[in-house]
Amino acid sequence: MSKERVNALSDGVFAILLTILILEFKPETIAPGSLTHVVLQQGPLFLMYLMSYFYVGTSWLFHHDYFQYVKKTDRTLNILNLIVLFTVTLVNYAMVLLIEALTNGNTQDIRVAIIVYDIVALLISLSFLVLYRYLEHHAELRSLTGIEQHYQRIRLDPARSVLIYLTSILAALFSNVLAGLLLAAGVLFHFIAYLRFSRVLHIGVKQKSSD
Repeated sequence: MSKERVNALSDGVFAILLTILILEFKPETIAPGSLTHVVLQQGPLFLMYLMSYFYVGTSWLFHHDYFQYVKKTDRTLNILNLIVLFTVTLVNYAMVLLIEALTNGNTQDIRVAIIVYDIVALLISLSFLVLYRYLEHHAELRSLTGIEQHYQRIRLDPARSVLIYLTSILAALFSNVLAGLLLAAGVLFHFIAYLRFSRVLHIGVKQKSSD
């Protein structure tokens, strides 16, 4: 399978997922004169949608840039890519659970929903970590060389994400607020990790063009 077909499939999955996220955000039946109250009441729910959209969007950016680092694919890399896509699609399920829990306002349900979201995010980070390690050990699949020194600084970023989400799961046993903040911090770190990886790729592309 060519790299172009892998990218086409992956882009299609991300595009569909980004579209269906908003379909789960359904306004309530609004009585005349109550629109302001309903909108304010749904503020936290909309924040969950924004976080999920930002998270999936960052994952797409990560995936897009990462496959610039790939020269060609093999069967194992294709399978690993499918696993990455599978874990990312679970974000929609986790978001729906969290929105429902916040709507109901039950503390225990909110705790469980946060933990489920953490588990999904943890699986995403683990799948990217495996992808990182596979390409590390298969130089023939990589399109850029000479960036090993820079790459060493970011190679553990997916593992750092896993640690954040594990901490959030443990925090959920004591405080939903703390767990939620750690979950948001993990999503933010996911974006920071993307920027770090993108910077390393830029160095590699610049070195390649100067050779």
